[in-house]
Amino acid sequence: MNKNSSNIMALAPNTSNKRETVCIFGTGDFGRALGHKLIQSGYPVVFGSRGTQTSSLIPKEAEVLSHAEAAQKAAIIIIAIQRQHYNFLIPLAEILRGKVLVDISNNLKINQYPESNAEYLAQLVPGAKVVKAFNTVSAWALQSGTLDASRQVFVCGDDMEAKQMVMDIVRALGLTPLDQGSLLAAQEIENYPLQLFPMWKFPILLSLGLIAFFFFYCLIRDVIYPYVYENKDYSFFIAISITNRICPILALILLALVYLPGVLAAIIQLYRGTKYRRFPDWLDKWMLCRKQLGLVALAFASLHVLYTLVIPIRSFVRWRISSQTVSQALNNKTEPLDTTNAWLSDSYLALGILGFFLFVLLGITSLPSVSNNVNWREFRFVQSKLGYLTLVLCTAHTMVYGGKWFLSPSSYRWYLPNAYMLSLIIPCTVLVIKFVLVFPCLDKPLTRIRQGWERNPQYSE
Repeated sequence: MNKNSSNIMALAPNTSNKRETVCIFGTGDFGRALGHKLIQSGYPVVFGSRGTQTSSLIPKEAEVLSHAEAAQKAAIIIIAIQRQHYNFLIPLAEILRGKVLVDISNNLKINQYPESNAEYLAQLVPGAKVVKAFNTVSAWALQSGTLDASRQVFVCGDDMEAKQMVMDIVRALGLTPLDQGSLLAAQEIENYPLQLFPMWKFPILLSLGLIAFFFFYCLIRDVIYPYVYENKDYSFFIAISITNRICPILALILLALVYLPGVLAAIIQLYRGTKYRRFPDWLDKWMLCRKQLGLVALAFASLHVLYTLVIPIRSFVRWRISSQTVSQALNNKTEPLDTTNAWLSDSYLALGILGFFLFVLLGITSLPSVSNNVNWREFRFVQSKLGYLTLVLCTAHTMVYGGKWFLSPSSYRWYLPNAYMLSLIIPCTVLVIKFVLVFPCLDKPLTRIRQGWERNPQYSE
């Protein structure tokens, strides 16, 4: 949703200290919560209801009148009633003429009706000025004051003056109005609260698919193969060992997938010689969910750290260490320290620690409360430069961990390589392409293209 217009209007807030009376049709949960918030912000509030008797749930400072009487007392009327009950407004059409009607309703499913509720309201009361607002704020958030997750209020309407009046109320409540344009945007605004993590759908489905693939892959190599050829039961590997292989593999692959669309976009721009042609839809959607991919990758990396910490207390590990100790005692022979393996072990641990530290830093920087306090150059430095460094460290961590098994025939069971080898394909591809793009012969024209230069200017039409 476009936010530019709201930023312009935010520069000119209502400087008048006078608060106009606001009418609320409906005494349900949201109507009462909004009434409380308006009264706290200094607005006189009058409720329009079928029954004019007072209730302990309604704010004591507010009046409760019939719909007609309440409408006559205010220029702004908030309709806190579901769409199916809008018909009672038809007899009030003359009273509502010229009034600002704020539609706050939501539906039970996306695109439930041919037109939005706000457009339907405008058809029922053609003389009123209908504005869509407040449908993304919950009654619980208004009552409890925990508005961090729902501070933005999308606003749309055909009348600019009416829309400005509503946006002034939104600001007075401590919320942030976002002007979405005309009333045609109401359908999209009403669909927004019904979407269940829309930007997380692809990362989560992709993660589930990768989990299923690598789980069965590791199950075949590490459990089924030893049982068939060695008659050993390693089924207990499923709980810790296999899980602790899947987590770092997914963390590395998903982190690489965060940066892969960027290098693909660069290749496409170099090929086209312009930045003014749209990327394919699949690439656009991929680039929009990079933050979510990165956070899911961080979650798997954190799980890998936790699983690694419990390795020393595993029964299998303690049994193996004690068996080796007893074997050396019986043979009266102590295995000398292999300094090469010691270096490799310490190196891959150090690379993993540094990589995870930068991974966490990337995750913290992506939080709105942090990203809003850094400028674009600082944000890009962390997410791009340190992001690629994180990918390099995590890839090196994996390669140092298993580099000695790359050429070992015994590591290929049923001709299947170790799972960590598969995890290196995408990260190494991304790093190689990025390394090539850094060469001046490609970096200079790419920079010029991103600054507006075109090889064939007709593509900008």
